[in-house]
Amino acid sequence: MLETLSNLDTQLFLFFNRNTSPFWDIIMYYGTLKYTWIPLYLFILFGIGRKYKLQTILIVIFIALLITMTDQLSMFSKELFERWRPCRDPELGPFINLYQGKCGGRFGFFSAHAASSFGLAYFTSRLFKRRWFTISIFVWASFVAYTRVYLGSHFPGDIIVGAIAGIIIGWINIKLLFLFPIKQEKRREHVVYKLNNY
Repeated sequence: MLETLSNLDTQLFLFFNRNTSPFWDIIMYYGTLKYTWIPLYLFILFGIGRKYKLQTILIVIFIALLITMTDQLSMFSKELFERWRPCRDPELGPFINLYQGKCGGRFGFFSAHAASSFGLAYFTSRLFKRRWFTISIFVWASFVAYTRVYLGSHFPGDIIVGAIAGIIIGWINIKLLFLFPIKQEKRREHVVYKLNNY
């Protein structure tokens, strides 16, 4: 069973990784860089500040905790399972499209990019509770996760597990956050969100 899943994961990886073009190489390369998304992070921070005012500081602390948890859990998982990144696998090496020869560390299970992106997506979607934002932020998280497969750094399985781990960690942190009385600014009135509403 595990061997079948592993073979399927490899075939899916090769399909996505080898369907490339010079144009998409550049898009995916910059799409995977965290610095590329600084304007998005600032937009989210502005939205939080506008909606939650002084409580923004508490929310940012929980976002920092979320990112730390996803990174540390991913690091622990990589050392525990020791699953090669595709670009480090000697059997797959000759068949991989590796843009600019950049790969990353030895192990790739699971993806920290996927975990942190989906964790942030879930957490902020629960903060804003707007359909357009929820769809947009999860499309963004999916794109960031996909860049890791396209660039040869992760198998699809690394991404899927990372996304699930990120959503769980996002759920934990939003639950912890709403143990505090969080108020949002809405039509000049304060609406108190309590734990039993979530």
